[in-house]
Amino acid sequence: MDFLMSGLAACGACVFTNPLEVVKTRMQLQGELQAPGTYQRHYQNVFHAFFTIGKVDGLAALQKGLGPALVYQFLMNGIRLGTYGLADSSGYLHTAEGTHSPVRSAAAGALAGLMGAYLGSPIYMVKTHLQAQAASEIAVGHQYKHKGMIQALTKIGQKHGLVGLWRGALGGLPRVVVGSSTQLCTFSSTKDLLSQWEIFPPQSWKVALAAAMVSGIAVVLAMTPFDVASTRLYNQPTDVQGKEPQPHQEPARSQSQPGQPC
Repeated sequence: MDFLMSGLAACGACVFTNPLEVVKTRMQLQGELQAPGTYQRHYQNVFHAFFTIGKVDGLAALQKGLGPALVYQFLMNGIRLGTYGLADSSGYLHTAEGTHSPVRSAAAGALAGLMGAYLGSPIYMVKTHLQAQAASEIAVGHQYKHKGMIQALTKIGQKHGLVGLWRGALGGLPRVVVGSSTQLCTFSSTKDLLSQWEIFPPQSWKVALAAAMVSGIAVVLAMTPFDVASTRLYNQPTDVQGKEPQPHQEPARSQSQPGQPC
């Protein structure tokens, strides 16, 4: 039941946060491997990005990739939060004296996030591809032109095989390990401190809300560098061998033979 409830809760939040994910993905891909000042900045900031996407691609584009995003959130957070909840209820996250252990909490959060992220990696890759797709005048990063989640998974599997579906997974794991351990550790620690300081009434929803806000700030600060790298790894183009295409080179001219035109 912990797995199911955790997954459904994550899906509910995803509906509201997916437009932010679309904006984040495009801003992270903007200027990829280009020096500042050498490329056109289609998205000046988060507010300008919302306006630009809505104006050029349409308001519906702000929910691009929602299908795979919901599947990924259900799978990844169902496993992550469900596993963490089991560790908590079993007493693993507390010392023999009954106090909360930040080290154990971080380790359990990292391990739980690792399992969920790796299993959901193909879905996350497709989500990134779909969120990056845009009209040519505001497109950033490689454009895969997928028509939907199932079509994308089928196309990638046929072209690159089963291994290709997990392309970029290893690059995405540090992102989730850092984010998951930071989130779950800071949430539990902050919640315990607020309860000890008696800032809010016992069992008040305000305790969980305040702890979640503190945890969210910590996660963003810790995870963003890994998130940028992960997004670019998932979205980069590949050839039929699953490797990044080499720059096009002109074929070498053969030396002319006697009696043949140069």
